[in-house]
Amino acid sequence: MKKWMIRLVTLCVLLSSTEVFSMGVTPEETYAWIQDKGAQVLFIDVRDPIEIMFVGATDKVDINIPFLIANRYDWDAENNRFRMERNPHFVQEVQAALAAKGLDEDAIIITMCRSGSERGEPSALFLKEQGFANARFVMNGFQGDAKGEGEMAGRRVINGWQNVGLPWQPRLAAEKIYRAKPAP
Repeated sequence: MKKWMIRLVTLCVLLSSTEVFSMGVTPEETYAWIQDKGAQVLFIDVRDPIEIMFVGATDKVDINIPFLIANRYDWDAENNRFRMERNPHFVQEVQAALAAKGLDEDAIIITMCRSGSERGEPSALFLKEQGFANARFVMNGFQGDAKGEGEMAGRRVINGWQNVGLPWQPRLAAEKIYRAKPAP
């Protein structure tokens, strides 16, 4: 019985990790998809617009729709940052962006955040849960991973869209940047 349970748990872990891995696409694969099938893909930068303002972005994204938004009224002293809250309009805004591009919920949707792990992957998983079967995320995100040692230690200079030489600029086009919805 115990061996059977271990095998079942192992199978579940393998299946779930395979699902997540199959959802991840490299920055280079994403760029190739955009170049080849851009009209059939919705490419979303899911970072908070303030982060984009200071870090940069690629104009290859169709739109910026943050998955998590910094609550500028709720300071997280333990992590020394504002708390992040899920954008309550995320699904509706993705649906609107799909419609504006003439696509439906079966289209390929690729999300990208800073590193791929904190918002990119979770936003793609969330979209899948909401019925967007072809949601994906950019592995290593826009900035990639931080270097562990030596010169540039702690800086995000490994992999990611920006570090593999794909096109980017210091600011995202005004028509693509997210505008917060006024409170009701």
